[in-house]
This record gives sequence, structure tokens and C-alpha cells, in this order.
Amino acid sequence: MKRFSWALCSVIVPTLALAQPSRPAARPAPQPAAQPARPAATPAPPRPAAASPNAAANTAAATTPPSATPGNAPGQRVTAPASEPAALEIARRIQEFYDRTNDFQADFVQVSRNRLYGEDRRTGSVQFRKPGRMRWNYNAPSGDIIVSDGTTLWAYQAEERQAVQQRLAESQLPTALTFLAGTGRLTDSFTFRQLDATQFRFPQGIVLELRPTTPQPTYERIVFYVDRNSYQVVRTAVIDAQGNQNRFDFSNPRVNMNLAESTFRWTPPAGTNIIRP
Repeated sequence: MKRFSWALCSVIVPTLALAQPSRPAARPAPQPAAQPARPAATPAPPRPAAASPNAAANTAAATTPPSATPGNAPGQRVTAPASEPAALEIARRIQEFYDRTNDFQADFVQVSRNRLYGEDRRTGSVQFRKPGRMRWNYNAPSGDIIVSDGTTLWAYQAEERQAVQQRLAESQLPTALTFLAGTGRLTDSFTFRQLDATQFRFPQGIVLELRPTTPQPTYERIVFYVDRNSYQVVRTAVIDAQGNQNRFDFSNPRVNMNLAESTFRWTPPAGTNIIRP
């Protein structure tokens, strides 16, 4: 699977990673057994680096150093730093906006930055409808599709005529996406920190960092760019522990348009190779 697979793995369908060659997990270095205990110095909280004049605005989300706790395995519940009260209030207002939204559609630009593959830019449109329905249509030349009817999730790669099919309940979609479809709540799964919007080239809005309370294998943190008036998310950036970033910019958003149920039905074209992880 090519570069598109990484984009799906890190943002849309993490379990597509099952179709790629596995990598051995890094093991923590052994610790000396007889060292006297010393009080650990408390590190200063990470701060986003200021963007340089020549840097694009979308690189800012990847500049904050990771702060994952060594030894925490994916799926293991951890005690995450408490959310700042102001940041938690922002998250609640974002959730309130989407609680009032039955369906959502927009155009998007996706920019993926990966240390191995470089940068990839793609465009398309997206629709969500509660509960659990979504559809991502990628523009030409790819023609790729990701669609869920609320029960089954398909990820179709048109160039390779290959589709991954799985139950939505088993897809491990990030809560930062499932809450858009009404099947997850941000405040149940993340802690929050408000970042300096000026440093992130978003001075008229709000920039909010989300860190999962349960470590995830495919991403370390998410950054939301939020409209200050409506609390609608207009950009998301998903960053993994290696600093790879997958960003979506949404434009022309429309809500509560009563999207047809047929929008979220899809049948693989004849001759498609179907993978069921």
C-alpha cells in the first residue's frame, strides 16, 4: 500500500496498518536495579515553537515536543495532565456545537507530511451524518473513497482497485473524528491545552491541543483550529510520536442539510480486491 495508506492509518482508518509490514516495537532501555532514588526534576511544559517567516502555517502543529510517558503501551489508561480550565471550556463549547449538528459537509484539503514519504497534498469533500455515517470523496486523479453507513466502513483505493472492509465498531477511529458523527465525546477521551494562536498563524481563532488519556498506536496528539465565534473546527492536525503530521483544512462548511441516507451507501466496483482485516 502506498502513501495514501499512511494517511488513512494516522487519521481515518488506523487498522489499515494491518496490511503493511510490521515493525518491531522499540523496547525501553533497562534501568539499574540498585540506584538510590532521587527526586525527579519537573520539566517545563512544552511550548510550541514560533513559526519562522518562511515556514508555512501548517508546520506549526508539529513543532511541540512529544511528552508521552515511556512505558505506556497503546490502550493502557494513564493519568494525563489535567486540562486547563479555559481549554476544557473551549472543548465543551466545541462539543456543544456538534451536539446541535445532525449532519455536516465541507470541502477539504489534506496535507500529509511523513519523514519517509515526504509531503502529499490531496483535495476532496466530506459528509457526516449522525449516527456513525461519513463519506470522504477524494478528487481526481485518485478517486479514493472512505465511507461508513453506520455499521460497515469501507476504504477504497481506486488506483489499486483495492478496498478494506470492516465493522465500524472495530475500526478504532480516533474520537476526534467519531464525535463529528455523533458516536464519541471529546471530553471523555482527551485532556486539553490552549496554544498561542498567533504563533500558529491563526490569530483570529483558537488553537486547542488534544492529548488522548489512553495512548494510541497511530497518533500522539491532535491540534484543532477553531472558529472563535461558532466553535466550529476549521482545521485538524494529527501528529504521531515521530512528528509525522496529517492535516485537514475544511472550507465551505454546511450543517443540518438533511443529507440523504443513500449518500453513505457504497458497493465496490467489479473486480475490486477486498481486504477484511
